[in-house]
Amino acid sequence: MTSLKNRKYANINPAFASVFGGTTFVFINIKFIPRMSVYLQLLWLFVLPISIACISWTVTHEEVFREPREYCIRRSKECRSLVQRKFFYLFTCEYCFSHYVTIAMLCFTGYKLLLGDWRGYIIAGFSLVWIANVYMSLFGLIKQDINKEKMEIKVMEGERE
Repeated sequence: MTSLKNRKYANINPAFASVFGGTTFVFINIKFIPRMSVYLQLLWLFVLPISIACISWTVTHEEVFREPREYCIRRSKECRSLVQRKFFYLFTCEYCFSHYVTIAMLCFTGYKLLLGDWRGYIIAGFSLVWIANVYMSLFGLIKQDINKEKMEIKVMEGERE
């Protein structure tokens, strides 16, 4: 039996351990790995989605990926198989694509939220997707407002001439 009080790092929910007086039993698999503090996890929760949103937005909206995106749009409408149509649709929808970018980022960083086991990956995954999509929505609104202002300026310049 191992006491959690003497270990700085443990891959177990502290609330669960406190129920058993800080003592773990043989049937609980504990891996001693460094865990982030809750404050550092929250910092990562708001910083990591910036890169997820950036990648997702760039692939699904920007001119750099226009040709592959048009190909995927065409294939998502013309393929006979439902699986093929959905596969190609994933590259045209920023919400759908952000899930796959998030999975890649979780594999790349090993980020877990609140829990140190597989449940931390699940919680982190859905949280990162949600915040990344909030960021993309805000960026879309800002970009739309800038385009609207540009059009208004062109109209005003046209009236002056």
